Amino acid sequence: MKKLKIVTGIALMAILGFTSCQSEIDDVEGENPNTNSANSTTTSNLKRTSMYDGSFDDFLDGASCSSILLPVTAKVNGVQVSILSQLDYQQVISIFGQFNNDQDTVVLQFPLKIRLSNYTEATVTNQTEYNAILNACTSAEASGQDAISSVNITFPITILTYNLSLQQTGSIAITSEQQLYTYMSNVSSTELFSVKYPISVAIADGTKMTVSSDAELQAAITASLKTEAAMAVAVENSKKLETILVNGKFKVDSYVSAGVNSATNYKDFTIDFANNLSVTAINLVNTTVNGTYAVSSELDVLLKLNFSGNASFTLLNNTWKVTSFTASTITLQSSTNAAVTLVLKQI
Repeated sequence: MKKLKIVTGIALMAILGFTSCQSEIDDVEGENPNTNSANSTTTSNLKRTSMYDGSFDDFLDGASCSSILLPVTAKVNGVQVSILSQLDYQQVISIFGQFNNDQDTVVLQFPLKIRLSNYTEATVTNQTEYNAILNACTSAEASGQDAISSVNITFPITILTYNLSLQQTGSIAITSEQQLYTYMSNVSSTELFSVKYPISVAIADGTKMTVSSDAELQAAITASLKTEAAMAVAVENSKKLETILVNGKFKVDSYVSAGVNSATNYKDFTIDFANNLSVTAINLVNTTVNGTYAVSSELDVLLKLNFSGNASFTLLNNTWKVTSFTASTITLQSSTNAAVTLVLKQI
């Protein structure tokens, strides 16, 4: 009977020990955000931030999940372009920039090679195959499985590895995004890992920060995605502004500098924005002031004006932040001096 009690006690201790160990692992994964399993949020974050980023040539291929391996030939707005290196991207951008109210098109010549988000390469032989890749990218974006390109980790970083008993089994120096992606894609169900913090990251607007925990990494990603979304909205608004500028004619309704409104200097002029990025101001006696303009975006929409040959209009030469716009009124603020404002009103 005593022997049975001893055996029973040993078995009970083993069960309690296993339960305690399992509870410890659960506690570590749940409460210690720096120890992670294969399916943890941090694993997903690190995998997505280290995926191959194919967004740099989206103007050419329209797919952020992949990039086209050069050389490639394409018809850009009907003009055949041979793109031998990234220096030739400027040819495409220049063709797009000739007019700002047309529909830009790229027709790729097949076969071509692409690099996918998992760093593998594939040959695409026709548009149908390419459409399948585009659709897969759209699905990945919709389900939150695409690359997080708005966070860049500064390498090297160190990964500490553990077994399920929380005993450290080693450390791995990670020196590149591809190496990090490979590691995160192959974390097994029988191992845990932690990032050796602090690490340095840069987010979408160029801000650099030091990250000291998984929670801070998540916060940095959340902030970067919000910044990226704001930049995407600014891109769309810049396109809307271009359309309003080209389709209308404007007067200077207000120009305030040093607290003085000098709008009367422009009261007889009509300002006409053309779709070739030129701008002309003409008054009642046919005095003409020529210039150029450009609409761009960062976190805000920007309108750059550059007039010549007229002292009053050269005062408007500035990169203006668009603080608001409608089909009838565009309100601008100097990007270098918030006290200088300009309001254009459609006539």
